[in-house]
Amino acid sequence: MQNTYTIKTMNQQEVALAVEWAAQEGWNPGLHDAECYHAADPNGFLIGYLNDEPIATISAVKYNDDFGFIGFYIVKPEYRGKGYGIQIWNAALEYLKGANVALDGVVAQQENYKKSGFKLAYSNIRYEGLGGGNAPEEANIVELASLPFDTIETYDQPFFPAKRSNFLKGWINQPDSHALGIMNDGQLAGYGVIRECREGYKIGPLLADSSELAESLFLALKSKLNTTDTVYLDTPEVNQAAVSLAERHGMQVSFETARMYTGETPNIPLDRLFGVTSFEIG
Repeated sequence: MQNTYTIKTMNQQEVALAVEWAAQEGWNPGLHDAECYHAADPNGFLIGYLNDEPIATISAVKYNDDFGFIGFYIVKPEYRGKGYGIQIWNAALEYLKGANVALDGVVAQQENYKKSGFKLAYSNIRYEGLGGGNAPEEANIVELASLPFDTIETYDQPFFPAKRSNFLKGWINQPDSHALGIMNDGQLAGYGVIRECREGYKIGPLLADSSELAESLFLALKSKLNTTDTVYLDTPEVNQAAVSLAERHGMQVSFETARMYTGETPNIPLDRLFGVTSFEIG
């Protein structure tokens, strides 16, 4: 029988399958990542079927015509090395044609990504530690939901190369999560989200105007957990204050990715970016 390989846009159930595969790869997705990611670009998730069997996935989220992000590039193990992956990869790049495309690639795949025109910008380091502890009493911490969305989006904007309104609305309001802001002189000066994952909890994003404010937010988010809960923080290696924050609180390196772009590295204030939102979607 002739095998037929078809690439199509995922529906939301198929996005859930991609997240399941990501879990099997050890990427430890959040419990509600599928819904949040799909909202970012419902047309940006591709799945490859061999006859009736799903065998390959990729996400190519088009935030606008100028910026896109690739993630979830997975081929079922028994179908690797047969050319199915490169076909869905090329379909993703075609969908994002004309945009500056970013990804967080595993270190082992860096050379392959370079062949497709990606250039290394910096490394992101995943730190792992334990939750619990006390929230700082003097810090001006507020529930993010108490602030107007416009205020949050305006604060978030410089940290991302494109507007991400649909994604952000879902991300900061997802179930099984806490979203906190920190105020300084009546202005939002940082915010962070912690969400439950297949294993433990991930903090991301963690954005703040100073390392002191970032630490207050970090401690407040961590305090929402039990002392036996695992907590993860993904930091840009180039932000030494973020690395120091993780190390100061006894966190250990557990994973590393390469942030790569096909175009110029966007001018993002990495010195105020203490925790990446997600390796899958930026």
